[in-house]
Amino acid sequence: MKTGTWGEALQSRKATKALGSLYGEKPGVVDRQRARYRGLLGQFESAFPHAEGPRLFSTPGRTEICGNHTDHNGGRVLAAAVDLDAIAVAAPTSDGRITIESEGYPRQEISIDDLAKRDSELSTAAALTRGVAARMRDTGHAVGGFCACVASDVLKGSGLSSSASYEVLVATMLNALYNGSTVRGVELALIAQYSENEYFGKPCGLMDQTTCALGGFVTIDFQDFSRPRVRGVRSDFSGSGYVPVIVDTGGSHSDLTDEYAAVKQEMKDVSRYFGGSVLRDVARDRVLAELPRLRGKVSDRAILRALHFYADDMRVERQVQALEEGRFGDFLGLVRESGRSSWTLLQNCYSNRSVDQQGVPIALALSESLLGDNGAWRVHGGGFAGTILAFAPEAKLEGYLTGMRAVFGPASCHALSIRAAGAVMLDV
Repeated sequence: MKTGTWGEALQSRKATKALGSLYGEKPGVVDRQRARYRGLLGQFESAFPHAEGPRLFSTPGRTEICGNHTDHNGGRVLAAAVDLDAIAVAAPTSDGRITIESEGYPRQEISIDDLAKRDSELSTAAALTRGVAARMRDTGHAVGGFCACVASDVLKGSGLSSSASYEVLVATMLNALYNGSTVRGVELALIAQYSENEYFGKPCGLMDQTTCALGGFVTIDFQDFSRPRVRGVRSDFSGSGYVPVIVDTGGSHSDLTDEYAAVKQEMKDVSRYFGGSVLRDVARDRVLAELPRLRGKVSDRAILRALHFYADDMRVERQVQALEEGRFGDFLGLVRESGRSSWTLLQNCYSNRSVDQQGVPIALALSESLLGDNGAWRVHGGGFAGTILAFAPEAKLEGYLTGMRAVFGPASCHALSIRAAGAVMLDV
């Protein structure tokens, strides 16, 4: 389909339905998204005037509900895809190159014959692209050249996983353009995680990529990393009367890689004392029984982080049950419990290197004051800086947004909706 024809197709009933399923049907939402895709098609036509057969792609960001820093030690998580996403216009090429223009980044040009890791690309979008292509090929899937324009409204540093959304987007384009969309979502997530771990240089778990790839409200069990068990959560959350809100408290994640790595490592220090490789291999009762001898063998902080792991891992199952049974009050109470555990045991609400900067704890304290027992709040994502997740009742939403924006700025708060679809090539 030519880009001009795409413009016409975006006006069709089919397109309206497809966009509504991704972004919701509140007044003006579909029209805004239609304009967004139309604008990206125009950029694509200018950047790649000779490209033929462009296609449209979308991959959501994700929000973590429970299981804070449990995935990398074989635990369970509860997460959901959100309506903020990364989108692309892409077309196959015969030049053996992947060429991507993305807002705010240098143009990428990568030869599919040269996919070896480059240290000079650490922490760059090019590393993610190269790593995804390399892993696709290494796992037996077809890789070919393509040109693409990419845009994203997944907020950077928000804990909504902008990097995972981008990785999965690249994998989805290669899957659709060269593999007939036959590679399953969990495998796409594994490919994306490999890219972020090995090429980008961030020791992330698998929750982000899995949720971005699959979409919806999902619980994921990472006991077997090669085959995580994924199950959709049957919940009419849209009818709960609560709105998830991300609050950006400021601060950067760019210098926190060591903090994230320490959480994973310290939990594994405890498991290795008992002969396990991850905490899921070791029963909580064994840790408690051995506590007098464990102290001194590992740090006290490692022990506290292990106790957080066990509590949040079990809490996931309780939250899933509460959601599926429509017990939203119990669900909110468990969100608050998870938040307290992250604050006191996991200790990832601020960095010990910057004790004078505690935006996340201030946001949590203010949320408690504004919402009380009528909502919930917790650190969001990796922590140490950045964002919190709150659940505000619809009747208190505007007051909550006003109160938080007064402290953290007019652009700090983002009300979200849960997106049912994961990574897709749009059928319009």
